[in-house]
Amino acid sequence: MANTWLWIGFNVFVLLMLALDLGVFNRKEQKVTFKEAISWSVVWVTLALIFNGWIYYDQGKDKALEFLTGYLIEKSLSVDNIFVFVLLFSFFKVPEQYRHRVLFWGVLGALLMRAGFIAAGAVLIEKFHWIIYVFGAFLVFTGYKMLNKKTEDMHPEDNPLVRWFVKKGKVTSDYHGKNFFVRINGQKLATPLFLCLLSVEFTDLIFAVDSIPAIFAITKDPFIVYTSNVFAILGLRSLYFALEGIITRFPYLRYGLALILIFIGLKMLAVDIYKIPVVASLAVIAVILLTSIFWKGKKQPG
Repeated sequence: MANTWLWIGFNVFVLLMLALDLGVFNRKEQKVTFKEAISWSVVWVTLALIFNGWIYYDQGKDKALEFLTGYLIEKSLSVDNIFVFVLLFSFFKVPEQYRHRVLFWGVLGALLMRAGFIAAGAVLIEKFHWIIYVFGAFLVFTGYKMLNKKTEDMHPEDNPLVRWFVKKGKVTSDYHGKNFFVRINGQKLATPLFLCLLSVEFTDLIFAVDSIPAIFAITKDPFIVYTSNVFAILGLRSLYFALEGIITRFPYLRYGLALILIFIGLKMLAVDIYKIPVVASLAVIAVILLTSIFWKGKKQPG
């Protein structure tokens, strides 16, 4: 029963924070400033670390390390979302004052989707141990593909849902303020803002397929997997607004994320031969991430 109340309490906390975000601090549609983005980023990271401290107090050092490593993995991989968000907002020409709204509802959808992925993943790993090898091989393959793929290769117009709306004439050609839908001549139509939201959700669905197996390499505890995911996702919007202008200045970051996926995949494949300690995993991930951020090569990768 106590475990049930833990889940309920955490989700109530998440809903309260989301309500404060949209209903109190961001009631007006306006551009999110760099100062506001940094402030909220600090708030989310601080809340995650406080929660990590509570886990240490309540469940011990090992669980706290699992949460911290999982949070770092999810936070690192979420940076890849930011590259895509920059492209999506540019492609759909989303006005700056409405971008927070898109990301807010995008994050809400992402939380629901990831909860489903985590529940399914936990059941699969518990009942079919061999599935961890499938996850591991998939992560290695994904990391390899990421090493050889450019973000610019993505084409939002190829999203099947976007193509359906456009083909059926169910979308307006112009924005109508903050509205996702409008009624014109008695017909309910989607706006380009809704198409952008669909693309954001579709993107997170793809990234979730990578990130959820990755954290299962660190812990099988559904609560740790879920909470570390949630904290990383909740801080994604503020991180986007903090980094949107400088994210392209880190040309090697994508390669670092790819190496992290490959490392985690290999860790999963070797789980029955040698279990890499959580502390060692945390150190490797941190070194790869920091190196990819601060590395200054002679020539930027194309």
